[in-house]
Amino acid sequence: MADERAPIRIVIVDDDHLVRTALSLILGGDASLQIVGQAGDGAAALSVIRAHSPDVVLMDVRMPGRDGLSATTEILTWSAPPRILILTTFDSDEMVLHALRIGAHGFLLKDTPPSELVAAVKAVAAGRPTLSPSVTTQVIAAATATTRRTRIREARRADARRELSVLTDRELEIARAIARGHANAEIAARLYLSVATVKTHTSNLLTKLGLDNRVQIALLVHDSDY
Repeated sequence: MADERAPIRIVIVDDDHLVRTALSLILGGDASLQIVGQAGDGAAALSVIRAHSPDVVLMDVRMPGRDGLSATTEILTWSAPPRILILTTFDSDEMVLHALRIGAHGFLLKDTPPSELVAAVKAVAAGRPTLSPSVTTQVIAAATATTRRTRIREARRADARRELSVLTDRELEIARAIARGHANAEIAARLYLSVATVKTHTSNLLTKLGLDNRVQIALLVHDSDY
């Protein structure tokens, strides 16, 4: 965390010189903030950040050469790394969640109003994660979608296991082998059975489960996670 009595030291990383200039003007206008370095890509950012030891890094995502997420991932492995505030024109679910998963301390869009940008830098420097309102909405939506997918997957697994519970141990063993893509002859060899016996078990499987073919057996076993 930055010393409250000294300016918050900032490094700006963006491949667009005009963007770096605009950010410097916005942030440099606040006496409690100090721009100590700039870089035009992720690779250069590593050297600049090591040289200046900033409190906060404003990191663009998409840059030629090394991108911002890759650079952020490495920086956060350092001893006492700076806080990283991702700043980009893109706000896709995948990008936001990736940035947060690797440990970024904030995610703001480049069209964030100057006063909010300054406030975000100060918040991140103080250890408070910061997200743009639109990004926060996306994160919540993505988390909700993930929870919904998990519930659906768990319900499907429970249903599949309930259906498979009517099978004998041998039938379940053969069902698993079918799910792995093994042919009757291969199943017979692995289980020390005759091919005719495997065919009989497979026929019983289809009847008990109310299925029409081996692909449906494989899908049911896959859903069960057996």
